[in-house]
Amino acid sequence: MNNSIVKKLLQSDAGLAALVLRVPVGLVLAAHGAQKLFAWFGGYGLEGTGQWMASIGLEPGYLMALLAGSAEFFGGLALVLGLLTRPAALVTAFTMLIAIFSVHIGNGLFMANNGYEYGLVLTVIGLALAIQGGGRLALDNLIADKLK
Repeated sequence: MNNSIVKKLLQSDAGLAALVLRVPVGLVLAAHGAQKLFAWFGGYGLEGTGQWMASIGLEPGYLMALLAGSAEFFGGLALVLGLLTRPAALVTAFTMLIAIFSVHIGNGLFMANNGYEYGLVLTVIGLALAIQGGGRLALDNLIADKLK
């Protein structure tokens, strides 16, 4: 792959705001993914999450749970580290859009009614990070600097 393409994907001139966004959001996403994948933090694991996903029409449920859990867990960890920030942010934003439209949209905006506000916030943060990158204090910049 061309070094200039990789450099453009990784390099970010964003300031500290990217760090402020990506670390807590990445931790939250990783925790949600851990619920789905490993049944940590009160989650149901792949089997339970897969059964629930199948019950709402996301088939095959086990595969959908694996994909959603992996996107959240590994994407969240990548955001925390600032590693492949743009792709990780896009994957997590897409995952949140699926959650919004498959589960929450019919309940209105507010979380009190199981609405989509939280998913919307995570989607927008993901899109912002995909646009601006991981910022000055991201592993992406270290890798991009090595490609010079």
